[in-house]
Amino acid sequence: MTAEFVISAYHRLFQIEASFRMSKHDLAARPIYHHKRESIDAHLTVVFAALAVAPLVEERTGWSIRRFVRTARRYRTVQIRAGTHFLTAEDPLPYDLPTALEPLSTPESAH
Repeated sequence: MTAEFVISAYHRLFQIEASFRMSKHDLAARPIYHHKRESIDAHLTVVFAALAVAPLVEERTGWSIRRFVRTARRYRTVQIRAGTHFLTAEDPLPYDLPTALEPLSTPESAH
């Protein structure tokens, strides 16, 4: 076993541990109590998808996932149907969110 292999293994372990430390707290996930198998599977899928996407968001935006979630969650849009018309009410985008979203909307090869 080479020193490079051991260092690489510890680095991967550190990344995994950091992901789990960050997961529920930084993503602002609340405990959810599911009773059906489909709900449990769906919840775990969302949590693991968030864990997979978080490093990409951090890398591309230069923001921590905590900052990104806190900023993005302030934005809300509601669409209300009134007869045959739809009314849209939306909060203005936080001033710094468009800058953070821009690198996420371009293909990875453009970076």
